[in-house]
Amino acid sequence: LANTNYERTHSRTLLLARGLQLMLPLMAAWWLLANLMNMALPPTINLTGELLIITSMYNWSPLTIMLTGAGTLLTAAYSLHMFLMTQRGKFPRHIIKMNPTYTREHLLMTLHILPLLMLLMKPELVMGPLS
Repeated sequence: LANTNYERTHSRTLLLARGLQLMLPLMAAWWLLANLMNMALPPTINLTGELLIITSMYNWSPLTIMLTGAGTLLTAAYSLHMFLMTQRGKFPRHIIKMNPTYTREHLLMTLHILPLLMLLMKPELVMGPLS
């Protein structure tokens, strides 16, 4: 997703890519889906992973619950900040012409999301059979 922004704005600065939701609404939907999965929103496989890590860390040392909680909070805050910086706001004036999204970009995002959705439906593939 960051690369598709770079291909259109020719800059890696998030502030220069503001307001792309108005020009590329389907790409904004991909950004939202990726950010929600990154924030471990239920029922994504990331939530399962985070819960397993948090319980393991707590069993190892109860003090680590503060560090893992802070890490989870920072991840969610940064994901929301990144989404707002790249998708919402006024459209930048320096972008005169913008190419539409291509099928290859949507196919690439679909191929990234499909394994996560498959693991969501059948987590035994990586976690082993449930007893």
